[in-house]
Amino acid sequence: MKTTGNTILITGGTSGIGLALAQALAAQGNQVIIAGRRQALLDQAVASTPNLHGVTLDVSDAAALPGFVATITQSFPSLNVLINNAGIMLAENLQAGDTKTAEAMIATNLIAPIQLTAALLPHLMAQTSATIINVTSGLAFVPLTRTPTYNATKAALHSYSQSLRHQLRDTSVEVLELAPPSVQTDLMPGHAVDPTAMPLADYIAEVMQILANPDGSGEVLVNRVKFLRNAEAEGRFAEVFKALNGS
Repeated sequence: MKTTGNTILITGGTSGIGLALAQALAAQGNQVIIAGRRQALLDQAVASTPNLHGVTLDVSDAAALPGFVATITQSFPSLNVLINNAGIMLAENLQAGDTKTAEAMIATNLIAPIQLTAALLPHLMAQTSATIINVTSGLAFVPLTRTPTYNATKAALHSYSQSLRHQLRDTSVEVLELAPPSVQTDLMPGHAVDPTAMPLADYIAEVMQILANPDGSGEVLVNRVKFLRNAEAEGRFAEVFKALNGS
């Protein structure tokens, strides 16, 4: 992916990794559109950053997608990068028997990026060069057991990204997977001040370096996430699982 001169759509772009990535990409001369549900947060972000545009979208509302895609491609015909970043992470007690929390995460974290990708793919394939970036997680590879469905959605999105990359291998669209470690954001209560999590600014700086110097793997992995990403391949899965979850 070239790091300048793009027109980029980022879902979940009003906070956390999404907003910080949008600001970093806008600073490099890209036109960036952030999508989010709350207009006040969109307005706040746009007011603070040049080259940033805000559009309202609830990614879990499938009925809204056709109209959204028609509007966004008409307003920004040069759109050539989609970053599926919107996500929710909630703790679950699987013994409680309530699946509503799981269903909400599946709708936002997995079904929504698949549907938005499918809806935008004809437009992206018509571009000379285009990129789809799916934001997964280090927890796709070693689960944090108190967030079981979150881990599962990210593992599924990882697998989906591999298949999408292969199916699009002879097109103008590249597929990248951005798998963060624990980062200091408000994704879950306490994460923003967790001293063991990676500072957001440090994470974004390293991601931008990787995007500018890709290794050809299709995965955007900062050094801190590799102990999760490579745990099984390196025979450390049980050790890392225990470190995350205890005995």
